[in-house]
Amino acid sequence: MDAKDVNLELFPQYDNLEFLARQVVEGFITGLHKSPFHGFSVEFAEHRLYNKGESTKHIDWKLYARTDKLFVKRYEEETNLRGQIIIDVSSSMLFPYKEKRMNKLQFSIYAAASLVYLLHRQRDAVGLTLFDDDVKFNLDAKSSQVHLSIMYNEMRQYLKPDSIQLQKRTDTAGTLHKIADMIHKRSLVILFSDMFIDGDNEALFSALQHLKYSKHEIIIFHVIDRKMEEEFAFSNRPYKFVDLETGTTMILNPAEVRDGYVKKVSALTSELKYKCGLFGIDFVEADINMPVDEILKPYLIKRAKFF
Repeated sequence: MDAKDVNLELFPQYDNLEFLARQVVEGFITGLHKSPFHGFSVEFAEHRLYNKGESTKHIDWKLYARTDKLFVKRYEEETNLRGQIIIDVSSSMLFPYKEKRMNKLQFSIYAAASLVYLLHRQRDAVGLTLFDDDVKFNLDAKSSQVHLSIMYNEMRQYLKPDSIQLQKRTDTAGTLHKIADMIHKRSLVILFSDMFIDGDNEALFSALQHLKYSKHEIIIFHVIDRKMEEEFAFSNRPYKFVDLETGTTMILNPAEVRDGYVKKVSALTSELKYKCGLFGIDFVEADINMPVDEILKPYLIKRAKFF
């Protein structure tokens, strides 16, 4: 099962995030073992080469017998990383609003829950931050089961209808500056957001640079409904459009504005991709019409540890 299979009318029966996350991750790893990527686990190797002159206490002699090379066993504190999952919970993430399909926030929660499960499985510390125009919730990275349950419980609240107050705006740039100062240095920062901002692109890029300055590795999952928000694929008839963050409404025929809208959105996305590449930030396009595991696949291939 992936998150796309979940009937949104039955959310109360499918709100066990840990179960759903396990299904995504375990299913992916099972499939990967049968693929050409089997054994791709360099980043999570449990040994390192022995350095001449150091203690021989932790040399793995069994591995030496097989490889004729000296490796030292690595312990948890050497291999663990700190991951901080950051989710935009502003009103724009409710799109598509009150439809019987997954919105951007629900998609982000299922994807984030899967990554939380994977990081915990790796015995890594993981934390959670939720924001709109300010930090709404922040939990520092830890690796205990109790800590994991707290994160799942907090995320679960946002699967419920009317979980977010409408007309709640986003201050992505200002909030990311705050988060950069809050979280432990040299963390893996994973951001889920539609990256909608009020035109001040430079402020956003400055905030991303701030995160990089703090030695964080950053992955941005750009969460968007590609068909509706990028291609503007509405039927050729009048619609009433409502800005979920400001409440502004307008009635127009999509065909009259489609070309200009698509060009502008494409230019903004291209600029964001370019800046992320410039800053060494991984940028993942997360179309909510795709299964969660398909969106996570590049990350999971890079990070997964196989047993």
